[in-house]
Amino acid sequence: MNHPQCSDNHGYGPSPCDLPIPLELKQEWKKLETRRHFLGRGSNALGWAAMASLLAGGLSGEQRATAAATSGQGGILDGPHFKPTAKRVIYLFMSGGPPQMDMWDYKPNLAKWFDKDLPESIRGTAMPTGMTAGQTRFPVAPSKWGFKQHGQCGRWVSDLLPATAKSVDDIAVIRSMHTDAINHEPAILLMNTGNMIPGKPSLGAWMSYGLGSTNENLPAFVVLNSKFTVGNPQPINSRLWGSGFLSSRHAGVLLRSAKDPVLYLQDPKGMDRNVRRTMLDAVASLNQQTFDELGDPETQSRISQYEMAARMQTSVPELTDFSDEPQSTWDLYGETAKQPGSFAFNCLMARRLAERGVPFTQVYKRGWDVHGNVVGDLPKLCAETDAATHALVADLKQRGLLDDTLVIWGGEFGRTIYSQGGLSRDNYGRDHHAKCFSLWMAGGGIRGGISRGATDDFSFSITEDPVHIRDLNATILHCLGIDHQRLTFKMQGLEQKLTGVEKAHVVRELLR
Repeated sequence: MNHPQCSDNHGYGPSPCDLPIPLELKQEWKKLETRRHFLGRGSNALGWAAMASLLAGGLSGEQRATAAATSGQGGILDGPHFKPTAKRVIYLFMSGGPPQMDMWDYKPNLAKWFDKDLPESIRGTAMPTGMTAGQTRFPVAPSKWGFKQHGQCGRWVSDLLPATAKSVDDIAVIRSMHTDAINHEPAILLMNTGNMIPGKPSLGAWMSYGLGSTNENLPAFVVLNSKFTVGNPQPINSRLWGSGFLSSRHAGVLLRSAKDPVLYLQDPKGMDRNVRRTMLDAVASLNQQTFDELGDPETQSRISQYEMAARMQTSVPELTDFSDEPQSTWDLYGETAKQPGSFAFNCLMARRLAERGVPFTQVYKRGWDVHGNVVGDLPKLCAETDAATHALVADLKQRGLLDDTLVIWGGEFGRTIYSQGGLSRDNYGRDHHAKCFSLWMAGGGIRGGISRGATDDFSFSITEDPVHIRDLNATILHCLGIDHQRLTFKMQGLEQKLTGVEKAHVVRELLR
């Protein structure tokens, strides 16, 4: 097979298209080959006869698109491995590393340690990052904010989070999270994909691969990136919601905060939907010919993605039109929820996606990398996210969606109790900290009002019930009815899993 773009080999050997396809690549395609393709190659006549009987006289182009889109949303599993407690996930990702001792890990005895060096018996052999390795002192910086007990559970919560404090009886706080990475890029990759090496599928992609979606008009995995407003703008990228070695149709779809959440939602001037339907049918026919010849499953993914894009032209404008929301919505989420791209807007959008059956929504909020201005930046970050976070949990609960929607809040690691740089009563900084941090979960089978794990008096090391990211991911999959050891994809001779090859445990104490 020759392609025009490959015809010019500049006189040096054969054209790339004349070279044999490597045996390993052929075998990989063969393993990924769909049943439809197998039947088509094995017996076209049998395949067409079976299809004719199923179609009962044939389908129009739009009907074929509907069937293709619907089948394209299915997962690799016939169904959950066991009865799930959650049908969908909303993951609020606080990119940068929120300081646990300023928000969820209350340490009342630290006030007397202000500006004293963290004892070597506590710091041990832990290596600081390059940003604090040159410090000769490691002065303790107690939280500047007070804590109060809230809810029937009596949870201690920072005064920075007055709204979320109202939801404490619905959430479970894990104070003993820990990670293997100390810098942002590997840590955020590990948190989102289960691996510090780029190129692995994200959590949402694994869910889409395993279970698919019942919504044929919206993606199975939607990403909402909140506008940066304050703090250190630690970058994020599409690797965090990519599909890795899985089919590209499982990757997260990023909705923009601009006027059009998705580019080219409107048809060009002079083109109506009938013309567009004809064009899509023609493109699908060409792609199908390519698939019949080569068997590359990514060709089928491309067909499915084109059809999904066409259906999103109708579904996305309806999704993002908030005109049907009552005044009670704005009373709950606040007026900033009317500003596209704000964290509050994205929380409201996450609720609307949950209502429409989207299985996985991830909301990113950057700015939590508080190296040098905790007192200045942290109150602003909390003010921007606190009310909206509570609103999302409360809204899901009042609509009867919280019981089967798993909500997760957290970042990629924690922060140090010692100050980075200078220290005063009015300000301090905190470096990265991998040995312990806090994260919470709510709904979807989680026992509300409980805490899991504990840290020492300096929020520096775990003293009870450590929870690794692998354990967290195993627990998330368990809530979805998936055995993390049985959701696999064979790649490079290994049965790849979200939780990797090391031992991972479902944290059953968190479950109802």
